[in-house]
Amino acid sequence: MRRYLIVANQTLGGEHLVHRVREIMHRGPCEFYVVVPATPPRDHAWTEGEARGVATERLEAALARFRSLGAEIAGEVGDANPVQAVADVLRAEHFDEIIVSTLPPGPSRWLKLDLPHRVESIFGLPVTHVVADRETALDGRPGA
Repeated sequence: MRRYLIVANQTLGGEHLVHRVREIMHRGPCEFYVVVPATPPRDHAWTEGEARGVATERLEAALARFRSLGAEIAGEVGDANPVQAVADVLRAEHFDEIIVSTLPPGPSRWLKLDLPHRVESIFGLPVTHVVADRETALDGRPGA
């Protein structure tokens, strides 16, 4: 059974990611694990608790949505630094591929950090990069 690690935050509720999960499920038996980095918002002063709370809400909504599709999926809120969040998960789990979901170029902080390439280079696993349209996340916040 193939195992996939999904790394997403603002884009976790996006149709682009639902479409990708469906594609993978049609190929055969698979499991997914989601890590949501507790990335702080840029538009206001924040607390670590707020960032974790928003990430937790996104994670719970996404897990329910993916399970409704029939996906075997679990997940956790991770470190605010997405590379560290991936490293923490990979210390305990094995995956065949990593799926990194980002906002489009321009608004995406993760693309400015070259996150998809960095994750692939650092961890030596295949990385699939999926990009959200300018849709709304499951929690109703702009920027999915």
